[in-house]
Amino acid sequence: MHVRTLGQGLQVSAIGLGAMGMSQSYGPNPGTRDDMIGVLRGAVERGVTFVDTAEVYGPYVNEELVGEALAPLRDDVVVATKFGWDIVDGRARGTDSRPEQIRRVADASLARLRTDVIDLFYQHRVDPDVPIEDVAGTVGELVAAGKVRHFGLSEAGATTIRRAHGVHPVTAVQSEYSLWTRDPEREVLGVCGELGIGFVPFSPLGKGFLTGTVSPTTEFAAGDIRTTIPRFTPENREANDALVAHVRALADGKGATPGQVALAWLLAQRPWIVPIPGTRRLERVEENAAATALPLSSDEVADLDALATRVGVVGNRYDDTGMSMVGR
Repeated sequence: MHVRTLGQGLQVSAIGLGAMGMSQSYGPNPGTRDDMIGVLRGAVERGVTFVDTAEVYGPYVNEELVGEALAPLRDDVVVATKFGWDIVDGRARGTDSRPEQIRRVADASLARLRTDVIDLFYQHRVDPDVPIEDVAGTVGELVAAGKVRHFGLSEAGATTIRRAHGVHPVTAVQSEYSLWTRDPEREVLGVCGELGIGFVPFSPLGKGFLTGTVSPTTEFAAGDIRTTIPRFTPENREANDALVAHVRALADGKGATPGQVALAWLLAQRPWIVPIPGTRRLERVEENAAATALPLSSDEVADLDALATRVGVVGNRYDDTGMSMVGR
């Protein structure tokens, strides 16, 4: 596995692992808790040294899972988690990044993760009621106290990133980015490059769509988040299938999978981009990791760069509520 460096010298594997789906969002888990512990440990054994979780996943149970799985391997892995939600009766009912809340979440996450330091602590969504300077300052205090190593932001806008970085260095910005979600290219990637901040794409495989395993006729299980996303209505999946067909054709010609092409394209964008595809299967971890060795020519990268514009992408990536919380 290749290694990449996020801002402030944080070295991680070039492909990380998003753990969210092991606890929520994609319907019933086909594996047991022990199976998921095996996937997490197997990923680290295969060179994946960057694992992403959050207090809101579950909530709480995903951090507990990651903590149990990685406790024996703690020195070999970078663990990222997140704060910023007001969680009541097991549901996030809005944002909360007040300083006292950030401190409470840090202590609770440390206990669930079975560690004495959080490697990367993201604000999960920008809180419009709390100045980002106060957020950055509070995380800076946690860094000084030895509870956190690095500060990150998720789905933040360019101006917010600049303001936060002016108070405490931002190591990474995490946002959705893939062949069919190109929003960060407008401003955020430029700011990250200017300020020396790493970028971590989540859903780099389009919540499964870019793997070629989701068709217009796919029926999602109860509880699958994709049933709430406009981009995944049957008619929009049919319209968007042209994009996947193009990626599949390129992959077939290279003896690769569509998902590997999608990840290789992301890796080719910037040397400080580290995708975190999620999976509940070890064979998918291996497939994703192999994307680091898939060569794309400059012509192939340029062709994929223009694909979303040329073919078109139909439907938003979140519902209206979700869209209102990004790019702040």
